[in-house]
Amino acid sequence: MGTDLLDLVRGERNTFARGLGPDALDVTDPFAVKDMVGTWARLLRSDSPAHELVVVNAAAYTAVDAAETDEDAAYAVNATAPALLAQACAAAGARLIHLSTDYVFLGDRPAGPPYDVDDPTGPRSAYGRTKLAGEQAVHALHPAGGYVVRTAWLYGGGLHGGGAGDFVTTMTRLEAERETLDVVNDQRGTPTWSRDLAVGLLALARSKAPPGTYHCTNAGVTSWHGFAQAIFAELGADAIRVLATTSEAFSRPAQRPAYSVLSERSWQAADLPPLRHWRRALSAYFSHGRAVAAGRDR
Repeated sequence: MGTDLLDLVRGERNTFARGLGPDALDVTDPFAVKDMVGTWARLLRSDSPAHELVVVNAAAYTAVDAAETDEDAAYAVNATAPALLAQACAAAGARLIHLSTDYVFLGDRPAGPPYDVDDPTGPRSAYGRTKLAGEQAVHALHPAGGYVVRTAWLYGGGLHGGGAGDFVTTMTRLEAERETLDVVNDQRGTPTWSRDLAVGLLALARSKAPPGTYHCTNAGVTSWHGFAQAIFAELGADAIRVLATTSEAFSRPAQRPAYSVLSERSWQAADLPPLRHWRRALSAYFSHGRAVAAGRDR
């Protein structure tokens, strides 16, 4: 997510961005966080009082199953860190955009409708609980400039130089290793390309949208099985090799939401640009990956 955001900003004349990984900033260290935000705010305003600092928090503990037995570690990154960032941004007069997740909802209404921003939350996992605590901290500690952006089924990197083992990367690997594979068809959501989400976040950062909670995903709905079949199609593989199964067939420490579709009503109400359909985004992801790979091979 952070890599895509920086890539989009690179070369722009009116926007400067810098990414801080874990080696450059410990987001759970209150002194380091306060110093980082304060230093950047002073630096920008020394150049021009009109310059604005927007901090995008893409750091997260995303090992959903591991969080069930290591909730303290998940809480430190998913709740304590956004609280520290919110405090620092409030003190420095900076805005904060904090990424959150569909896992804050119960996910028990497979027939819909999509979850709206003010629907009751009810996380079923340690990961969801810690992410919800992070949301609450941002709103409580920086009500004048805190933005929570929930997204779902995020993927990116992989084919074009990224790292994390997201669903698309995993399916791409398994397509080459297995004749068939089983994928659940009783969980529904919206696959979201991190690069498209980055476009949305930049639009939010440049907008006059009021602080609050927003939902931002690609459009459309599918199951993990449907998503996997689409990935196989993009790879030129026979989608019939992807077999449908149920969640009961996979025993996991953390319970997954059966329904993760997020309403885009809040995003539209703020007059922010909608993201394209997930299927078109997936095709663009593979095209982008091939273009980047071709450029590296020259």
